[in-house]
Amino acid sequence: MNMGYVVNHEPEKDRPIDTEEAEKPRTIAAIPCFNEERFIGSVVLKAKAYVDEVLVIDDGSTDKTAMVAKQAGAEVLPHGYNQGKAAAVSTAFQRARDAGCVALVLLDGDGQHDPCDIPRLLEPVLNGQADIVVGSRFLDIKSRIPRSRVFGQRVLTMLTNLGTRAHLTDSQSGFRAFSAGAIEALSFAEKGFSVESEMHFLAKEANLRMIEVPISVGYFDRPKRSPVGHGLSVFNAVMGLISRRIPLFFFGVPGLVTLGAGLWEGWTVVRGYESTGEFYIGPALLAVLLCTVGSLSLFTGLILHSIRSFLK
Repeated sequence: MNMGYVVNHEPEKDRPIDTEEAEKPRTIAAIPCFNEERFIGSVVLKAKAYVDEVLVIDDGSTDKTAMVAKQAGAEVLPHGYNQGKAAAVSTAFQRARDAGCVALVLLDGDGQHDPCDIPRLLEPVLNGQADIVVGSRFLDIKSRIPRSRVFGQRVLTMLTNLGTRAHLTDSQSGFRAFSAGAIEALSFAEKGFSVESEMHFLAKEANLRMIEVPISVGYFDRPKRSPVGHGLSVFNAVMGLISRRIPLFFFGVPGLVTLGAGLWEGWTVVRGYESTGEFYIGPALLAVLLCTVGSLSLFTGLILHSIRSFLK
């Protein structure tokens, strides 16, 4: 008896398969690198075990990084010249957007990060628990990290957390995983090595969920750059991020403190004049200077905050 149902007699196996959709990588590991021929091959080989595609962004290397990465099985996207890590990360994100992947992992090509930790970073993203997963060097897994690096990372993390109101332990970690939503939402404007801090500001603005998982790290080679010089350049970039994205905090808080100190110094001068009849020129000039600088800083923060709010 026909009960009104339409029966499809075409077997499932006879339906056409979208080969282009089937070939799209579900997960991608992207490795920004510059002159890493010593380590890149092993990093690529290990990462291939955990993702569908390994992508190496060769940021103008002058050694055999690109050749070694290709022989290890990675797709290599070359930059004609060295543009900095932020540009390499932007290239990786664009490739992930074009591929329509569901998760992207970033890791360094110098052997510092262990690709065996990739599943730990991917799991919260693939389970829908987070949009950004940061691999922290300072959680449960203890690694040998040079003290100078630890101090610098702590300072930069404190500044980044202050600017974004986040509660991370390792804001500068380059080992991260991103969901499809985060891949679409994040577009970077910074240059150099401040891209990790910029991610946190962008994640806050886009209301992306961010968590940390522990990772192990290893430092097998001397740093290519002076740790002090590198740290100062990142510090300067982070301060620039804070001043541009939250100017009311950056200029307003110091302005209020300075203005308050000037008013207190002025009150002290007035009380001294009332009690002794003498007017102290030095403290009075200092009070005027502090009040002027504090007022300028406070109003600068207010004006820039208003402009930023209007532009947004």
